[in-house]
Amino acid sequence: VQLQASGGGLVQPGGSLRLSCVASGSLFSINEMGWYRQAPGEQRELVAVISDGSITNYADSVKGRFTISRDNAKTTVFLQMNSLKPEDTAVYYCYIRGYSGSYVEGQGTLVTVSS
Repeated sequence: VQLQASGGGLVQPGGSLRLSCVASGSLFSINEMGWYRQAPGEQRELVAVISDGSITNYADSVKGRFTISRDNAKTTVFLQMNSLKPEDTAVYYCYIRGYSGSYVEGQGTLVTVSS
């Protein structure tokens, strides 16, 4: 299984970006899909999660600004990021977790929020 993340880039404060992550290969039964981020010199932070039952959870730092979603085939997960702040600058990693405990993470996409 491979995950390919895209959609990162440079955006001004207050702007929006939409990240996508496409899963390919021999997919296992997926329980959860989500996004982490890691800023330079900071610990990794779990940003958003969507479960098999479409239950979503967000880090307090992004609630009300970010929205996670996925396609019906559960091969693509999205992260809509609005009202971006400089502190959202980080490398964003997508992941999938299977019911069997299998875990795969993507390569990361850089989001830079700066004027």
